[in-house]
Amino acid sequence: MATVSVPAGTRALLLDIEGTTTPITFVKDILFPYIREHLEDYLSCHWEEDECKQDVHLLKKQIEEDMKQNRSCPVHAVDQTVHTDEEKAIREVVDNVLWQMAADRKSTALKQLQGHMWRSAYASGRIKGEIYQDVIPAIKRWKEQGLKVYIYSSGSVEAQKLLFGYSVEGDVLDLFDGHFDTTIGAKVERKSYERIAERIVCRPEEITFLTDVTREAKAAEEAGVNAVLVVRPGNMELTDDERAHYDLITSFSQLEWKGCV
Repeated sequence: MATVSVPAGTRALLLDIEGTTTPITFVKDILFPYIREHLEDYLSCHWEEDECKQDVHLLKKQIEEDMKQNRSCPVHAVDQTVHTDEEKAIREVVDNVLWQMAADRKSTALKQLQGHMWRSAYASGRIKGEIYQDVIPAIKRWKEQGLKVYIYSSGSVEAQKLLFGYSVEGDVLDLFDGHFDTTIGAKVERKSYERIAERIVCRPEEITFLTDVTREAKAAEEAGVNAVLVVRPGNMELTDDERAHYDLITSFSQLEWKGCV
């Protein structure tokens, strides 16, 4: 693919993770299976700890919201105050988390629990964050040119920092100026990008968003943000209309910026 020029007025790049900076296979074949395999043991070991209680509380609120919205949910609401049947309560949490993962939910409650579980796996060296080889050199080049670089992912900010803090490239967190997750809003909603623009003190048109998901790109465009689609192995196939509408890159090295901050 040809070189893609970022608008000269761009001051900040906003990067998705899965399918953009990081292979989808890392998330689907390493991170998610780790949760499924260790979830029940993790809850059993940490059930009485404040952090775990907070995670379960958020899950309970999510379940209640799902019930109000008549969304399918396989379990009854989890009550963190009931300790007479701890195994049953843990089982209910496990069932709900696995259901959310199977449905590819992006709820903040789910992402927070996952982030806390991955923390110990990264710290122990059992998991190292995968990053495409073209990503770090490109970010360093953009930073040298004076651009700000931010992450926006459905994964929690903690999970993002773990991936880049314990990556195959080492700790590269100092390359990023900030991180955003679904607490700022869903990635398919226009207002999320407007809030990010406000938070980083940029006009929407001064931001370029890199993602592999067209629904996210569309929401960003609706907010006035420039969107570039990243085409990587294993990413969802694009339609002819999508390919015609969006700028496409297969490597960060194709992205060029010639402007002044």
